[in-house]
Amino acid sequence: MSKKVKWIIVAGARPNFMKIAPLIKEIERYNNDSKKDRLAIIPILVHTGQHYDDKMSKVFFDDLELPKPDIDLGIGSASHAVQTAKIMIAFENVCLDTKPDLVIVVGDVNSTMACSLVAVKLGINVAHIEAGLRSFDRSMPEEINRIVTDSISDYLLQHVKMPMKSYT
Repeated sequence: MSKKVKWIIVAGARPNFMKIAPLIKEIERYNNDSKKDRLAIIPILVHTGQHYDDKMSKVFFDDLELPKPDIDLGIGSASHAVQTAKIMIAFENVCLDTKPDLVIVVGDVNSTMACSLVAVKLGINVAHIEAGLRSFDRSMPEEINRIVTDSISDYLLQHVKMPMKSYT
């Protein structure tokens, strides 16, 4: 029997859904490969509910043929601070219950930063897909989310070719 690892894949907003679709499809392909003596990945899809109405969420799950989330935190709208805090509180319970080996976050939304902080504080490795992007405009909440997430992530994964100086 092969060893199994649990990966939580976090998506909270429309841009995240498009980025996780190929990852989830690749994990399914990998797990369905005929080689039985390899590591098995158990993906756990967590939707934080940062974007929650049908036009901002469900339509993308349907169009991208994403599976229904394993866990929906149902956070909804609020100020940046309140939304981030609610995500952190709910996601901590998810991590404590599921005990993942890795948390994968994408993009630069509040869900990305909030779930990264929770995972790191619990000693769980974090992979950030879309790492290194910078606007260099700290008045943008997304820029703060990028800086924080990249600084605490264990794995920085770019989705486009960029010079290394973008990470600083």
